[in-house]
Amino acid sequence: MAESELTATARRIISTCSQLGISLASAESLTGGRFVASLVDVPGASAVVRGGLVTYATDLKASLAGVNADHLEETGPIDPVVAAQMAVGTAVQCVADIGISCTGVAGPDPQDDKPVGLVYTAIAFGGKAKVFEHEFTGDRDAIRSQTVEAMAVNLDEFVRELAFGPEAGQATADRESVAE
Repeated sequence: MAESELTATARRIISTCSQLGISLASAESLTGGRFVASLVDVPGASAVVRGGLVTYATDLKASLAGVNADHLEETGPIDPVVAAQMAVGTAVQCVADIGISCTGVAGPDPQDDKPVGLVYTAIAFGGKAKVFEHEFTGDRDAIRSQTVEAMAVNLDEFVRELAFGPEAGQATADRESVAE
């Protein structure tokens, strides 16, 4: 996705959320805040974006984003339930209607026996989260950029479905699941 496409998607997200009167917040690991930065680049974002948590360190996923520490200890940070709990937790912590999160392996080396390019993103609304599993390729920067793009596309589709019904959004994630 070209930068102008990401900007256009971010504008659409901000516009749709503004029309719906809903707010959002992010919890980001491997992207280090790039996703929320893409949103706040849009004029008027302050009406929608509550904030973002950069939970790069594993322990911050628990202490800031509310991920269950025992689950983190058992599975490590690269896990669909962790992504779901991050999304729900950031919505709670930032008092936002929607929480969005990402956790994964950007490389250059695998982490906790998880391959480079494995990324989980999640969108939470109403205390439940929809999780997306991605298998990205490329170098570290490419994987981080693909993660931001996937988050933007998935959030755009999610808020368009909220605004305009199920036909408005099309699923683009590699695999989806629902977690609480």
